[in-house]
Amino acid sequence: MAMLGPMVVVAEQPAADLVEVLGKAGAFPIVEASFADAPAAIAEIQPAALVLAADAWPVGRAGNALIKAIETRGGPLMPVLARMNADNEVPLPYALPFGADEPATRLIARLRSALRVRTLHTTVLRRTGAAPTAQTRTPPSGLLDHATVLCMGRGRSYPALTTAIGERVSLIGALSVETAARYLNARDIDGIAIGDGFGPRVVEAMLTVLAEDARFRDLPVGLFGAAGIDDERLPNLIRCEGSPARLVELLLPLVRMQAFESHLRRMLKSADSDGMVDPETGLLAHDAFWRDLDRAVQEAEDGGGALSIARFTFDDLDRRASIDAARLLSRLVRDIDFACREQDGAIIAAFTETDLRSAHVVVRRLASVLKHTMLSPGGDRHMIKPTVTLATLKPSDNLSTLVARVGTYPKVAVARRQA
Repeated sequence: MAMLGPMVVVAEQPAADLVEVLGKAGAFPIVEASFADAPAAIAEIQPAALVLAADAWPVGRAGNALIKAIETRGGPLMPVLARMNADNEVPLPYALPFGADEPATRLIARLRSALRVRTLHTTVLRRTGAAPTAQTRTPPSGLLDHATVLCMGRGRSYPALTTAIGERVSLIGALSVETAARYLNARDIDGIAIGDGFGPRVVEAMLTVLAEDARFRDLPVGLFGAAGIDDERLPNLIRCEGSPARLVELLLPLVRMQAFESHLRRMLKSADSDGMVDPETGLLAHDAFWRDLDRAVQEAEDGGGALSIARFTFDDLDRRASIDAARLLSRLVRDIDFACREQDGAIIAAFTETDLRSAHVVVRRLASVLKHTMLSPGGDRHMIKPTVTLATLKPSDNLSTLVARVGTYPKVAVARRQA
């Protein structure tokens, strides 16, 4: 049995049932504390996770002191889980809810899923040599600005569900399971909300697909209605029969944690590449891209190879959608190509060993996926059509003249080449 580590259970009344469940799962030591005593308990044992078993969050000094203890403690992320009844509000924006009537197996599975994020955070801190800050001890609220939730449905609740989601995070809507599957494989998804309009067998089949694929098993999944449908293999499955807004309220803390995990993975990739990868987009960092492009131009000039570049620009695209487009493109470019996001939101990509004819084929494929996948951030949610400028290296070209033909200019490496 894998050890869960030390735990603090916060409750004004004894929570023997919860302590027993955690103890059987491998938590040790387990300290029960009231809200007033919880800050001292956190400082003393440095728990791997905190479990809130109280019915309500206290107002005043005790609640504020506990929040300060959670957000200013040393060490990596400490997941906070909150046991909730049907009408409780989520006590903290980052508290992962679990129903008081849910089986103990789901609580432990959700806890283990959160502790895997803690382990990943520990790894990132170790490899980057960074000290944890208040922005990384709890999942930062700004992560929701770039989180993406896939919303499935076609029933009466679907408009209200998409509105509740779209007000908080980036939204991808799907009226069919086939469309949802396509988005799930093409995009970085931080959560899934399933509304009404699908039959029980369809929903059960969708949950089975998610549970059997290791890529999606820990994704937060919110299921509206359909109370009899469940899959215990999904640790972060939330079921709600109340209102779409209630489902979103319960789902968002899990989405925030998933977005934090994705952010940590990009940071780890950036650390492993000595900072060459931008942790926000997954594309090359700005300076690394221009250094690589400078070398690629030199190699093409010396060896006579082909080299093409393209610049993707987008009209009326806010920063959140621009980063989303960059993350999507990072999943699409070939291994031999590289790209970066510019400060104005445009994306410039280099295609090595690729002449103009072949570059046209590659660019059309990339632009088509962006066009049919991206949606504008406004209320009309229209498709985004990227404008692409393409150029290929000519014998008379250098780095400056090549990139000038796509409407930009080199940011680094030019001085070195001219020296």
